Order: sequence, then structure tokens, then C-alpha cells
Amino acid sequence: MKKSFKKYVSLTTLAMTFASTLVGPTTQLVSAQEEGEDGVLEFDTLVQNEGEPIEGGTLNYALVSDSTFSGVLNNLLYTGRPDGEIINFFNPGLYGYDENFTIDNSGFADIEMDPENSQVTITIPEGHTWHDGEEITIDDVIFPYYVIGNPDYTGIRYGSDFQNVAGMEEYHNGDADEISGLERVDDYTLTVTYNTFNNSMLQAGGGVSNYIEPEHLLGEVPVAELEDSEYVRKNPVGFGPFKVESITPGEAVTLTAFDEYYDGRPNIDEMVIEVVNPSTIVSELKAGNYDIASLPADQYETYADATNFTPVGFLENAITYIGFKQGTWDEENGEVVPEPERVTSNKALRQAMAYAIDNNAIATQFYYGLRQNANSHITPNFTEYHNAEQEGYTFDPERSQQLLADAGFVDNDGDGFVEDPNGEPFTLGFASMSGGETAEPIAQYYIQSWQQVGINVELVDGQLMEFNSFYERIEADDPAIDVFQAAFGVGGDPNQSGLYGRSAPFNYTRWATEENDELLAAIESEESFDEEFRQQAFYDWQEYMIEEVPTIPTLFRYTLTAVNNRVSQWDTQIGSDLKWSDIYLLSEEPTAE
Repeated sequence: MKKSFKKYVSLTTLAMTFASTLVGPTTQLVSAQEEGEDGVLEFDTLVQNEGEPIEGGTLNYALVSDSTFSGVLNNLLYTGRPDGEIINFFNPGLYGYDENFTIDNSGFADIEMDPENSQVTITIPEGHTWHDGEEITIDDVIFPYYVIGNPDYTGIRYGSDFQNVAGMEEYHNGDADEISGLERVDDYTLTVTYNTFNNSMLQAGGGVSNYIEPEHLLGEVPVAELEDSEYVRKNPVGFGPFKVESITPGEAVTLTAFDEYYDGRPNIDEMVIEVVNPSTIVSELKAGNYDIASLPADQYETYADATNFTPVGFLENAITYIGFKQGTWDEENGEVVPEPERVTSNKALRQAMAYAIDNNAIATQFYYGLRQNANSHITPNFTEYHNAEQEGYTFDPERSQQLLADAGFVDNDGDGFVEDPNGEPFTLGFASMSGGETAEPIAQYYIQSWQQVGINVELVDGQLMEFNSFYERIEADDPAIDVFQAAFGVGGDPNQSGLYGRSAPFNYTRWATEENDELLAAIESEESFDEEFRQQAFYDWQEYMIEEVPTIPTLFRYTLTAVNNRVSQWDTQIGSDLKWSDIYLLSEEPTAE
């Protein structure tokens, strides 16, 4: 359950007192739920259960989804998260990483960075095999580059990270037979040369490929046909802690422990993964049908007092935010064009709108305390770069009104809404997405909160938008949209140039300043390879973003996982060092209520 495993199983602690009279193992209070500020819950990542381990056993794992999994069981080709969750049990990536998603040498391969020469050297250990007994060599690390770079490749991973490999574009375009930036040093060593090398390369998902695939099998299949091949759909082969024994398409996968796993054979003999609908997962868990399952936040009240399993969790690397449209996108030149004359380009207005909303109230009233007010644009899971001491925006309507008044936003005509500093009335169009029972009341809450401090805001078209329509209109800079609520996942790299950079298409606010350019450049600079400089660069950027507030970071969110009492221990911490060889089952069947 090391690094790469945690990326999916957490991918993102309940104070429970278990009576000593419970049947089965008792729970040691390592995982505890505490009520923090304003009723927001705080969770630990680890649960440890006491009891006598059994030998082997079968772990029942619920893949919680309202649809079947696609069955594209290959890291180079899958797109759906359920497929990725399954893959990581039998074919985890090359390298490990710590709690900040910084690549380290805790995984299968050792990674040596050489920023001066824009190179990374990857070394894999000798004497290890794939599940079918074939030896793993560096050719299995090189092979994914040639699949992804092949013009017949059907997946989605040929992007800037792979294009940054020297010679990749020439190979992709048919101008070269080989990728010049790949130097095969020996059977176990590869040196990769890149066109550019910034400190995002240090991050998992930040530019260094984490892929390793069995070339002796996949290399026999034309790249265009890989996605539908038997080694992807029916008989995938990996090198991870478990190997695939059987697949019921879209519904279930049975895996068994791999005796030769490089990090120690799992003590659990078998794992059965089954798709379970979110609407029934809590009842299934209480009935003792599953050991491990993700938990839906909107059902928290139904499992908060569960006695046969413990929810553990972590704040995932995702953030909900409110954005302000402040310009447009110049497709020809590939950069944002700020429009300072827009009312939303007024910093005081944005700050006032941030102080007008109570995000802790939303966290407790709509999400049972499983969300918390966000104080930064960097998520807390990046422990070295998130400034936990930074003061974010908290509910302060008086301060909101004072900011408006000081900036010249005054209600001149007595209608209850302020005019802009030029004395002109204005109404802001607010866009938010449909989905779930809470979407509409949350959107209305924001609108009412802004109206109460004198800012006239209305829902665009008078209704919530469907997901695809929402993003089409946001990306097209629809003039009807002034303010919008959205969310994004950060991935393994805290550098947010791709979200807030001047040349980033995902900079949906179309906001840019020279100071922001400089702060982002500092994060990406050579000096930022120094850890102290890098941390300060992130701190400086966070402080500036809270001051300028092109977007209001509203909520950080917990991902919760249920762990049955018979599982000896489970850790959802990003970068956890817990090994599969340290996890036992404490009874033959999962504990039921």
C-alpha cells in the first residue's frame, strides 16, 4: 500500500468509541473524528484494529460507482477513475512520492534528477519479474514512450509532458525512427533528456513518466489495436502486489497475491473488487459485505455512528472556488486579455464578495462538516507548500460593506443595491452547475449573501447549467457570465501556472498581472530547486492570490474511506509507507453490525 497505491485508494477520522463487547476485533483509537471550528469535522488518515491475524484470507473491496467500469485496464489507455483504481493494485507506477507528491526513491525505481543538463536517470532493480514470470528490464520503461508518441496511439496522454522529451515530436511526426532523448544505458538504466526542466519535474505527475509496461506482451500488438487487446481487456499483466485472476466485464475483478512482489508479498491471499452503487454502499458495509469502500459525503449521517467500520479520510488535492471573469482569451496569441474596465476587475468588489459568504456554514449545513473553508489556493495535502497560517476569507458582512463603500460602491438610488464607482447600476450574472440536491440551494445561498451586502447578483438564465454547457460557455467567455462557481483537481504538482498563468487556456477568469507573472516565474525558476526558496515562493504567491482574489477559494473537501474492523490497519495518507505485507485480516469474514 505504498505511495503509488495510495494515489487511488485514498486519490484525496472519525472519533468512534467501540464497546469492548463488540463481536470481532476492537478498534484502537488511532483514527479519531473531532469537531473543529464552526462544526467542521477533522479526520485522521489512519485506522488500526487490534486482534489475532488469520492466515491469508480474502479482502472484499467495493468499487463505489453508479455505473460499470470501462475495463480499459492499462495505465497508458484508461480514462475513467474506476479503471485506474483497479490498475493500481496490479500495475503501480515506477516511482514513489512523499506527502507533498514529491518524487522520492521509495518506489520500484530510483530517480536521479540532473536539472543542469535537463536530464533524469531512472534505475530499476535487477532480478524482478512480471506476473507471468518474464524479467523486468529497462525496455519496459522505454516502451511506453514509443506507444504514447506513436501517431496511431488512441489514448489521451500525448501532451506537453511527453512532447517535452527531446526528440519526441520528431518521432511523433514521422521525422525520426527513434526518440533521441531516450538513452538506454544498460538493461536496468535509462537517461531521459528534456527540452526544458523546471522544478515541476520533481513532482509526481509533473513531467517524469511513471509508466512501466510489459513490452514482451504489448509490443506484439499494433499500437492502434492495444486498447481492445486481450492484455488490456481480459488478461492484463503487471508487477504489483496482486495479479489479475479473472474479470467479469464492468462488474468485478478477482486478484491474488503476487509471491514475488518486490516490496514483500501481501499477507492477504486474495482480493475481490466489485462495483457497488453509491445508494446502497452504506447498507452493504453495515451488513458486513465489504472491507474497504469509499464513502459518499452526502450520506454521512447514515454512517456517522457505524460500529463495524471506521471512516478515515484526508483532504484531497482538489478545491472548489468562485471565479470572476475579468477578460477574454486571445486564441491567436495564446494568452488572456485583461479588461480592466469590467466591474469584476475591481479588487475591492471581489474582496467584498469573498467576505460576504460563510463557507463554514456551507460545509456544515450542506456537507455535514466534510468540507472546510479554504484559506489558500494551494491545497493542504501539499504540507510543505500550503501555508496553514495564512488568513483566508471568513464571513464578515460588515467588512464587506465597508470595502464597497471605501471603493466607491454606493447605493445612490435607494434600491438596496450599490452602483459602481462611476455611479452606474450593475447586475452580475452568476453561473453554477446542476448536479445533486445541494447544487441549487448553495447557488441561491451565495446569491442571497451577495445581495444582502448590496451587490445585485442573478443566476444566468435563471437556472443552473448542465456540466458540459457550463464549461463550453466559460471557455467561450460568454458575456452573460460575470461570476461562476467551479472546482478543479490539482494533481501531483502544486504549481498552478496551468490554471492562473497568462498563457494558460484553463485560466478561466482571464486575469493576469505582471506581479503574478513574476511570482509564478519564481516558483518555476532554477532557484526554486532549493527547498527553502521554493517554499517561500509558494507562500508569496498564496499571499498575493488572497490579496488579489481573482478567484475565491471556497472549500477543501474530505475523501472518506470505510475500513472494516477486521482489517488490521489502513492508511489513506498521501505518500504513506504502509506496506501490503503489514496488513492482515483479523477474522474470516468482515464484521457486521
